[in-house]
Amino acid sequence: MTIWNESEIKDYKKLQQSFMVDGKLLYVGRLLQRAYEKYAENIAIIDGDREISYKEFYFRSVHLSKKLKKYGINKGDKVAIYSGNSAEFYIVYFAIWQIGAVCVPLNIYLHEKELAFVLNDSQPVLIYASSSLAPKLEDVKKLTLLDFSPIILNEQDVDWELKVPKKKEAAFSVIEDLYSGFEIEDLDENELCLLLYTSGTTGKPKGVMLSSKNILSNVLQGLPRFTDAGANGNDRFFSVLPLFHVFAQNTCLWVPVITGSAAIIVRKIDRRFIREGLLKKPTVFLGFPALFGLLCLMKDAYLDTIKVFISGADAMPDKIRSMFALIYGRKICVGYGLTETSPVIGFDHINTQKSTDKIGRPFPGIECDVRDEAGNSLNQGQVGDLWVNGDNVMIGYYHAEEETKKVLQNGWLNTGDLCRIDSDGCLAITGRSKDVIIHKGFNIYPQEIENILMLHKSVFKVAVLGKDEDSSGQIPVAFVALKNKKSDDVNVLRQLCLQNLASYKVPRKFICLDDLPMSATGKTDKKQLLARLKQI
Repeated sequence: MTIWNESEIKDYKKLQQSFMVDGKLLYVGRLLQRAYEKYAENIAIIDGDREISYKEFYFRSVHLSKKLKKYGINKGDKVAIYSGNSAEFYIVYFAIWQIGAVCVPLNIYLHEKELAFVLNDSQPVLIYASSSLAPKLEDVKKLTLLDFSPIILNEQDVDWELKVPKKKEAAFSVIEDLYSGFEIEDLDENELCLLLYTSGTTGKPKGVMLSSKNILSNVLQGLPRFTDAGANGNDRFFSVLPLFHVFAQNTCLWVPVITGSAAIIVRKIDRRFIREGLLKKPTVFLGFPALFGLLCLMKDAYLDTIKVFISGADAMPDKIRSMFALIYGRKICVGYGLTETSPVIGFDHINTQKSTDKIGRPFPGIECDVRDEAGNSLNQGQVGDLWVNGDNVMIGYYHAEEETKKVLQNGWLNTGDLCRIDSDGCLAITGRSKDVIIHKGFNIYPQEIENILMLHKSVFKVAVLGKDEDSSGQIPVAFVALKNKKSDDVNVLRQLCLQNLASYKVPRKFICLDDLPMSATGKTDKKQLLARLKQI
């Protein structure tokens, strides 16, 4: 049974009504226009020495929207973004939505073969690729891995030369004059507008389809808690998380635009870039546990201006939260979500004395149910699979109807995570029913790596497990059964992975054995391997 906070429910319903147009939620492609009309002079983006107002943000984005139209991009077409954190990422993102196209942010750490799969599956008509990443994209094309020919643009196509009029009214007039009455193309609230690829247990990435309703609902569900945690609608969000990740898009892109706040862009998770970003006086810090671990190692990061710290994308170790409190005297709010829920289900902003598996009550409008393997609801306090229902739950997986049916039933999504609901209505995430490995906030699915290792002719059994590591969350370790073992097997296996997988997915250790332990049902006995892994 879901227990919501009554004041949050009231705030959520009030917010929801304020974003309704003709009985439906506002299309997300109009959010930047709304921000321009309400917060024109507010700083929207801080990128190094550049401060970009909402007036300029909207101006540049509309200009690019018009350019995309000239390239023949139409409503419903897919446009990919292949870029690191930058002001251009923000501008391109909304330029895509403003013409009713579907935005496809790409993981910049993917191997060429992984990238080719995502591109071939999504078939974007156009790709915005930053110059620094363009060579990798060219490599994909040279390897003839693509079965289509997309248009490719880069940051030179974002016009920074055209001057923005100083007055808001003049800026709007110039936009109208230059673009002959440019009109935003609306999508229905239930239509696909964002396609995000997440690794799948089958070894191939799956495209999570999100609608305008999914996205806006999740932001509005979370805003009452953001406010209660200390955010006040005139904040500076520390945008250090990779922007291709849904957690970063929700918290560092959608929320700031809706509230008229600023995003401080940090181009790389690196001590120097983090220190430089902190000098811009952020007030909201979003990260994953390993990032908070890095702050602990830095020991003297300037965090005085930050009002709230929120951790997501991975389980927070008690050790890191305790160290952070000891070094900086500050608390970390622990959250939980997944791409399929747009993504946040909840975060605990009240009692940080609880164990780190507690993520508070679900956001208003999100129902939760704990079920056994047969799909029966369990009693309060019992551990089972967490199912969720709400307007934030995805449309489904792209080109994967059978995979969608496995997890989505009558509007309820099986998260694949183990959970219990305590007497106070708080969720406690107790583990993962899937063997997912989470490294620095990124999901790594063992079967994907296992499938690659099985390509080696001498490998006849393989099992990949996650080993806990303080600095990065977990690292993948491969147990490999080999025929005709040789002295250079480890190097050969590592190279095989490097040729097919993103670097963060490559096992840090390869343990070569004559055979792997098997269970009575003929499966690899991972319990035995886990016991051995703890001794390494």
